[in-house]
Amino acid sequence: MPMSEMLRSQYAIQVEGKQFIEEREAYQKEHYHYFTIPAGNKEMILMEQATLAYFLRENGIYHVAYPVRNINGEWFTNYGNEWWMVLVLEDSTQIYRKESPGKMLGDIHRIGSGFQYEPKMISSYGQWRKLWEEKITFFESELTRQAKEETASKYLSEVMDVLPYIVGISENAIQYLRESEKEQRILQTDQSTIGFSRWSSSEKKIIWTDELVYDHPTRDVAEYIRYAYLQNKSDTEINQFLNDYQNYQPLSVFAWRLIFARLSFPVHVYDFLEGAFQYPDFRALQQLLNHQETYERRLARFYETVGVDVSDWRIPMISWL
Repeated sequence: MPMSEMLRSQYAIQVEGKQFIEEREAYQKEHYHYFTIPAGNKEMILMEQATLAYFLRENGIYHVAYPVRNINGEWFTNYGNEWWMVLVLEDSTQIYRKESPGKMLGDIHRIGSGFQYEPKMISSYGQWRKLWEEKITFFESELTRQAKEETASKYLSEVMDVLPYIVGISENAIQYLRESEKEQRILQTDQSTIGFSRWSSSEKKIIWTDELVYDHPTRDVAEYIRYAYLQNKSDTEINQFLNDYQNYQPLSVFAWRLIFARLSFPVHVYDFLEGAFQYPDFRALQQLLNHQETYERRLARFYETVGVDVSDWRIPMISWL
C-alpha cells in the first residue's frame, strides 16, 4: 500500500510529488516535505526524541524534520499492519543554514543545554563506559555464536581473527575513559545537551527527529572528528571546526579527554560489524581494517594537532598508540 494513501486518509495530506532527501523518501505538498518512519516498539523513544525536536524548533533551529499528529490527534498511525510516525520538513531551500558545521553544532549544543528534563530512554550522559562494556560483551558472544553455528565464511574467519585486537583497543579506551572520569577541570559546557546518535556528516543540513539523543556534547565533536579521519580530511579542516565550535561551546580539559576516549573506542568498527550481520562484506571489512592503521596514527597525534599541550595540562596518553 503506498504511503501517499496513508498521508491522504490519515493526515489529510494530498501528495503532489515524491523525491529523495538525504536518502529518505519525501512526499511533497506545497512547500512541505513529509517522511514516514516505522515506529514499532520505539514509541517511547520517538516521543522523547519528538520533545527534543520541538524544543530545538521553539528555540530557533528550524531545519528540523519534526513529527506531526494524524487527523485523530495521535502521533502514531496503524497502517498496513504496522505503526508509523510522520515527520514534516519545511521547504529545504528556505531553511538550510549557511554557517559552518562547527558553528551549527555549537549553536545546537548551546540551545540544547537549556532543555530542563533528562529523557529516560535516549540519554547516554555519564553512561559511555557501561554502554561500551555491553557492546563488547554483545559482539564477542554473538560473533562466537555465529562462528560455532555457521559454516565459516571468509568474512567471519577474518572477523574472528581481528576480534581480539578490536576488544583490546576497546578495553584500552574504557580504561582511559575510567581515568578521565576523575578529571576535575570542568566547565559549564560539560552539562548534558541535545545531540545526535552519529554526527558523521561534515555538513548537517537536516536534523532528523529519530537521530536525536541526550548526552555530553563531546559525543558529537568526537564523531565529527572520527568521520573526518575516516574521510581523510585535513587537520586544518578539523581545527577550523573546533575553533568555530568553541566560539559557542568552550571545551574543558575533561571534555578534551572525553573526545580522545571516544575516538579511541572503535565505534566505527562496531557500526560496520552490526550492519554486516545482515550484509557481510569481506572487501569492505578489509578496507576498514587497512584504514585503521592510518586512523590510529592520526589519533596518536590528536592532542598535538589540535593544540592541546598534554604535559602542560597534565593529560595522560594511551601507551599503545
